[in-house]
Amino acid sequence: MSFDPDHSPARWERLDAHLGNVGGLTIRRALPTAKRRMVGAWCFLDHAGPADLTPQTAMRVGPHPHTGLQTFSWMIEGEILHRDSLGTEQMLRPGQVNLMTAGRGISHSEESRSDRLQLAQLWIALPDDRRHGPPAFEHFPSLPALRVGEFDATLLVGDFDGQRSPVPSHTPLLGMDLSATSAAQATLLLEPGFEYGLMVLEGSLSVAVNEESTGLSEPGQLLYVAPGAQSLQLMSGGGKSRALLLGGPPFPENVLLWWNFVGRSRAEMDGYAAEWNGREDGGVFGQVRGYEGPRLMAPVVPPLKTPG
Repeated sequence: MSFDPDHSPARWERLDAHLGNVGGLTIRRALPTAKRRMVGAWCFLDHAGPADLTPQTAMRVGPHPHTGLQTFSWMIEGEILHRDSLGTEQMLRPGQVNLMTAGRGISHSEESRSDRLQLAQLWIALPDDRRHGPPAFEHFPSLPALRVGEFDATLLVGDFDGQRSPVPSHTPLLGMDLSATSAAQATLLLEPGFEYGLMVLEGSLSVAVNEESTGLSEPGQLLYVAPGAQSLQLMSGGGKSRALLLGGPPFPENVLLWWNFVGRSRAEMDGYAAEWNGREDGGVFGQVRGYEGPRLMAPVVPPLKTPG
């Protein structure tokens, strides 16, 4: 479906996230869902926490493979140790981003190293001309801070209000964290060619699109805004609030997402799973060294249908 920014009204819908478990930690998964698989190139969104951890409830995710995507980890509270098959060992702390490019294949593990944790873990689908490239890892210890209306904001990726994040992307993207500790409001000017997803992580926000109220957004919900919108109005009634705003032009390729892989066909998924499960050394995905525990094995690939 195409949208004319000058003549088509902005469309929006509120989608419920579903609960999941990653390494023993309860998460809210807002993407993908049955109704909405992607927002731009963003194809996966988990919000973990805020949670108090004990040695029994610490997050431990054993070595597992990825391909065809970038993992984007935004730390809000706590610390996580990342290890990967490139030999990287990197602690992720509040206000920092880890960007791991899987390309043709990589494996990694994650372990919490704090008694409190809150983070957003996202995947970015790589376009066809990039998804078979070499794997890579980048750590970003600081990101642009700005004031958006009465909200404090961190620009995670992309451009906004004359500032640019150092985090690279292979397709146009926006990622921004918005927070307030008391009543706050803001109007954000949107790129009409982008679609957007707003996920409230803490508190609640009254949200309007082009000054049309969408009601109250709360944790566990993703507000999807279709291309054509000109502005987004946010209002926090008081107390602590935090939201994540993601955006990008609709992804032009049909992709499949299964387990930890992003591909284009079931045959690819079968090959990825067989490579990882059949090789003790991980094959093209390599080995993660230093993690104490077993690696995660790929389940049987189910029937998959390419969307489109």
